[in-house]
Order: sequence, then C-alpha cells, then structure tokens
Amino acid sequence: MKTIGLLGGMSWESTAEYYRIINEEINRRMGDSHSASILMYSFDFQEIEDLQHQGAWDRMEIMLAEQARKLEQAGAALLLICTNTMHRLAPAIEKAIGIPLLHIADATGQAIVQKQIHTVGLLGTRFTMEGDFYRKRLDERFDLNVIVPTPEEREEIHRIIYGELVTGKIRTPSREKFIRVIGSLGKRGAEGIILGCTEIPLLVKQEHSPLPLFDTTTLHALAGVEMILK
Repeated sequence: MKTIGLLGGMSWESTAEYYRIINEEINRRMGDSHSASILMYSFDFQEIEDLQHQGAWDRMEIMLAEQARKLEQAGAALLLICTNTMHRLAPAIEKAIGIPLLHIADATGQAIVQKQIHTVGLLGTRFTMEGDFYRKRLDERFDLNVIVPTPEEREEIHRIIYGELVTGKIRTPSREKFIRVIGSLGKRGAEGIILGCTEIPLLVKQEHSPLPLFDTTTLHALAGVEMILK
C-alpha cells in the first residue's frame, strides 16, 4: 500500500469525510486492523475563504503548491486536494510536484459516464459553478453537457455552503432549497446532479433527490484508494 497525501482543511468538515472514507475502504478491502497510510496538511480555512472572496488565486496557488511539495517530500505517492473549488489551481499544483494528482472532476466524470448519463447539473460554490475549470474538463474529457442553476439559485447555494456547511450546520430549510434547485435542473434536462462541493453531501443524500446524485467526496476518496492499492 502506498501513502496518500491530502491537502485538506477546506473545510475540515469535508476533510474528515475523506479520512473516514479512505480508512473504511482500506479496511474493507484488506481486512484485519488495516487502515490507510495517510499524510495530510490541513489549512486554516478562514484564511483560504478570505483569499477566495478577494480573488487572490495567485496567493493560494503558492500556498497549496508549497504544502503539496512538503507532502511529496514526506513520502506521499499520490495527492488529493480535498475540495472541488481549489481544483481551479490543479494545473499549477501538478507542475509543482513529481507525484500524480488525482483530479476530483476525473473521478466524478468516470462515474457519470458509467451511468450512461450525458447531461448533468452542477452544484457547488459560486467559483465552481461559474468558472470553466470544472465544466470544461468534464466536457473535454468525458463529453458531458453540464448545466448550472440560475444566478439567484447559485447565490443561495454559495451562501449555504459558506454560511452553514463549512462549520457543520445542517439545516432542514437549506436542504429543502437544494432539493428545489435539483428539481429545477431536472426540468431543464439534467439526468443527474454533481454535488460539486465536498460539504454538500453532508446535507443532501440520495434519498432526498429524485435524480441520481454524484457525491464528489466519496468518488474522489474511493478513486484515491484504488490508485494507492495498485
């Protein structure tokens, strides 16, 4: 078993899910008392959140690349960035290290294609829904048609993520808002929904949705396990 490197803390709520899922899957596959070999750097998310809303992506690129190199130097054989939004910086981080970086959109795209779905709705932070780094990768690599909520819906989803989910606040009215947005995307042709923020699966589960959900946290973590066991 190789060592997996995690860039986490963005937020720690979803990073804890990565740690749990990876260890549970390793134990399921290997049995006995086996658990994963993991190295992790966890950021202070307040600093990251402030820089995101300031648009200081160059500063964050330096920060993430520095810690990615440290994880590699410490013995990580594979890197996972435990957040969808910060994959905006994935190309620069890949250039900074000599180990593979498993892109969260690739793990998600493969799962969608396996379900023979072509049009998907994307939920996430405003940065993920409105940027092209995520949708373009799914289009170019997996031939997926990705649609996003309306501007008003995007603003409300963004508010719930940063105002509630990153600090572990799970509220039924917020879940109901997500369910309404999922219904709207379905009416516009979405055959499935990408939970494209690693905190959203803490709030919205498959039983809440009439459409198939693609939990990026779980898909990414399980794909990482597959790679470190090869």
